[in-house]
Amino acid sequence: MASSLISGLIASGHPAQQIWAYDINSETLQNLSANFGINIASDNEALIDAADVVVLAVKPQVIQDVAKSVAAFIRNKQKLVVSIAAGITQNSLSRWLGDNVAIVRCMPNTPALVLTGATGLYANSNVTDLQRDLAESILRAVGVCFWVAEEAELDTITAVSGSGPAYYFLLMEAMEQAALGLGMSEHSARLLVQQTALGAAKIALESTESPEQLRKRVSSPGGTTERAIETFIEGGFSELVAKAIHAARDRSIEMSKQLGDQ
Repeated sequence: MASSLISGLIASGHPAQQIWAYDINSETLQNLSANFGINIASDNEALIDAADVVVLAVKPQVIQDVAKSVAAFIRNKQKLVVSIAAGITQNSLSRWLGDNVAIVRCMPNTPALVLTGATGLYANSNVTDLQRDLAESILRAVGVCFWVAEEAELDTITAVSGSGPAYYFLLMEAMEQAALGLGMSEHSARLLVQQTALGAAKIALESTESPEQLRKRVSSPGGTTERAIETFIEGGFSELVAKAIHAARDRSIEMSKQLGDQ
């Protein structure tokens, strides 16, 4: 995700020389420098000293150790912290970093890799209007983003868009396998499924109609699409999707307790 953010920032006009990175893996750092022309820091203290915004682009399982290791530097420099660690609450981050630290939590998703991400953001009370603008400009570089008033909404965003790409990949996988079973070649099946997914998403994005209305527009009475949709509905498709998203939301809440709030 860090690479995606760096790529998006540069693509949207941010100078590479204004971007700094640090990673415990020296090879990763050298690759970032070679690929993007950004600055690399010798340690987190040097990075924090150079930056206005510190993005914690690490796994939830290690963020506590990382946050505690940089807490003193961040408090002394009064930096804005942006965390992309799923399920790690503002309360936990404040406990590790300090109560007075300005923190923005966000939940981007993997389409940020191709600059078509969707991100929800939540700011604590220490974040100024200028800092909100800074955080938003970073995440807008890799797609759309929006603010939520309640931090709990991030658990739902995690379930819908954070995990969401995998749901579409699962449907694409199932469609491809069905096409193979009907005798289509793997190349043709994959191309048809991928292009259909792209086209459907593009229509939905550019239309003012709801997904339900769009679905009905392509479902001719008595036709092939209607027959397929009826089969989905009879199989409990909507209920299964709702159950899956609720399960993902609940897991996000569980992770918060396991990794941060316990």
